[in-house]
Amino acid sequence: MKRNLSLADYQSLADLRYQIRRFQHFSEQVARSAGLEPRQHQLLLAIKGLPNSNRPRIAELAERLRIQHHSTVELANRLASRGYVRRRRGGRDRREVLLALTPKGEKVLRQLSLHHRTELRTQGPVLIAALRRAVQMSKGASEPTSKSASPVGRTHKHA
Repeated sequence: MKRNLSLADYQSLADLRYQIRRFQHFSEQVARSAGLEPRQHQLLLAIKGLPNSNRPRIAELAERLRIQHHSTVELANRLASRGYVRRRRGGRDRREVLLALTPKGEKVLRQLSLHHRTELRTQGPVLIAALRRAVQMSKGASEPTSKSASPVGRTHKHA
């Protein structure tokens, strides 16, 4: 891995952060327009999108959201009180609490996910291009591999 960073390297990283933040901002706005806080939407998505090998337990969901256990409990409580999720006891270990989406939760998540899919179809290529440039930079390449509408395509080399 190269030790020196060029202006293009910094621009690649900055553009990647910008593109991620643009998508995140979009996601937050769409969630709020559906009457949910962004983390509530993220919890619904984490429950629905959990790999089959994982159980929808608070600890697992907290890890996937990268938040504290008690914060996940509070999110689950608020979603349950509004009818978006339900709790059920684990099969063998009755102390285990599992979360599941209700039909209301399924409906709002589907609507939000359709909006996200549309946004990704239009803005995804720019995000992918930014990610590719950042990955190439991390591999030691100093030139972007492809041109895009982003100003990051300009390169400035410094000795």
